[in-house]
Amino acid sequence: MPKQVIEGLKPELLWNYFYDISQVPRPSKKEKKIRAFVKEFAKKNIFDFKEDKTGNIVIKVPATPGYENKPTVVLQGHLDMVCEKNKGTEHDFDKDPIKLVRDNGWIAAIGTTLGADNGIGVAAAMSAATDSSVVHGPLELLMTVDEETGMTGVMGLKSNFITGNILLNMDSEEDGAFYVGCCGGLDTVGVFKVDWSRPKKDMVPFELLVTGLKGGHSGLDIQAGRANAIKLLGILLNRITGIKYRISSISGGSKRNAIPREAETILMINPSDEVKVQKIINQFVNDTLLEFFKNDGGLNVTLARKDVSVKSVFSKKFTKKIIDTILAMPHGIMAMSPDIPDLVESSTNLATITLEDDTLKIGTSQRSSIESAKYNIASSVAAVFKLADADEVITGDGYPGWQPNMNSELLAVSKKVYEEMYSKEPAVKAIHAGLECGLLGSKYPGLDMISFGPTIQGAHSPDERVNIADVEKFYELLKGILKKLTE
Repeated sequence: MPKQVIEGLKPELLWNYFYDISQVPRPSKKEKKIRAFVKEFAKKNIFDFKEDKTGNIVIKVPATPGYENKPTVVLQGHLDMVCEKNKGTEHDFDKDPIKLVRDNGWIAAIGTTLGADNGIGVAAAMSAATDSSVVHGPLELLMTVDEETGMTGVMGLKSNFITGNILLNMDSEEDGAFYVGCCGGLDTVGVFKVDWSRPKKDMVPFELLVTGLKGGHSGLDIQAGRANAIKLLGILLNRITGIKYRISSISGGSKRNAIPREAETILMINPSDEVKVQKIINQFVNDTLLEFFKNDGGLNVTLARKDVSVKSVFSKKFTKKIIDTILAMPHGIMAMSPDIPDLVESSTNLATITLEDDTLKIGTSQRSSIESAKYNIASSVAAVFKLADADEVITGDGYPGWQPNMNSELLAVSKKVYEEMYSKEPAVKAIHAGLECGLLGSKYPGLDMISFGPTIQGAHSPDERVNIADVEKFYELLKGILKKLTE
């Protein structure tokens, strides 16, 4: 993708770093190439760095001359990105660069996630380290891996990996806001051994697709009330149970932390029933569009004959078990915060359904700013799987939340800088999403932290985009905070 897409954007240094980052494949758990890129950056600028066994990297940046004795500040972001693409988009996240596009004041990607989450934060840290106009004390650029699929990178940090007691996390997505708290989360997965049977000779395969939904981040966008493609597929399959059919495959969603936008199944039905099934689909689409008209608004359901050989299908009993599990599985907001207006306190996401050989897995994720609530919701989800007679229920270890410290010295400094720059107060918030600050706080007790960033919309979906003007504001704010911390 030509670099002209970022030509003329300010700050030039940050956008150049972001462009370079976008050209390096960096799926979660596959950060080898982006780690090499970061280490080469350190070597080129003669910065000391170290890498731990997990793959996390910290780069030591000397202070601006004259400020060597000032407190060390940690600039923190994660190297991996959520890899989502629209159906029909040809893109290999293991090999291909992200194709950037500029659109009416925003930078987005063509058919895929953009990776501004958290590429912009990483680019900002690299810029601050090499921008001669930035005044700062000693810096540690902490770049973690695998944030998006369980935060295993930050979980692997050792107590001596960083030395700074002040940390700026740059993984938030709202201009004009400082985040001082986040929820914790964990995953719950139901594993089913498929009960197979033989399809009847008068049945032929049809592909049933549910597409066109907005999806989004399963924490930040859960309050938007968007449709869940797996849920919709389950509801639709339940509607056509009056017609004889069998399932030979089913899938939906792709990431534990994304609301599923698409789901599909291969159905075996009698060709004479195609018109009846299509009529049910049409009514289902009308009903669903009415239900989600304001919150989502987009839905495509297609039924098309498929030229594939099908030798095995789900048994009738197993089909009912899986449909009932999807219908019974909770999804969405479980509780709102009684303390912070409009903040979701607890939620759960029906995230994925996958079939591999004889094993079907249904993946979910739970979030809450209250630890006990997080585990209570996970227990409810696990109970649905158990009632469905799942062969195995797996509940992960999860990660802790980050409790707000309204007396934070860093917060006071940052608010003052913001007020001096923009003549108004910033918003101070907690977020219904997992930030690495929760784990960092448990690893490094006493660490003074805030999280901030530019406006990013549609994170974790191909609709992801970052506001160009807000990126410049975000970087100027970062510069201002770093300078104020030297005074």
